[in-house]
Amino acid sequence: DAGSAGWFDGSPVDIQDGFIHFSLAGQAARTAALHFAGAHDLVIVAFDENSFGDVRYEPSRGGDLFPHLYGPLDPKKALWVKPLPLGKDGRHVFPDLAPGSAP
Repeated sequence: DAGSAGWFDGSPVDIQDGFIHFSLAGQAARTAALHFAGAHDLVIVAFDENSFGDVRYEPSRGGDLFPHLYGPLDPKKALWVKPLPLGKDGRHVFPDLAPGSAP
C-alpha cells in the first residue's frame, strides 16, 4: 500500500502510460464510471496540485484536459482520503468535493 511504502509510482496503467492519472473534482464521477464501474473498496483522495513538481494538463481521448503527474506521488501530501462506496444503483457515491470540504 502506498501509505506504508512512503510513495506511489502509480497503477499498472499509470506505469504503462508514464505518468499518474488524476481527475479534477468535476471529472471524478465520470472517471469512476468509465474506469472503475462496480469496483468495491475504493477511496477518493484529494491533493493540492501545487504541492507537486511536474503536473501537466493533457487532453484525453475526448478532448478534456486532465492533470497528469510525471514522477512518484508522496501519499503524505494528501489533503484527505474518503471512502467511495457503491450506491444501490451500482454507481459510486461521492462525498462533497468542494475545496475546503472536511474529511
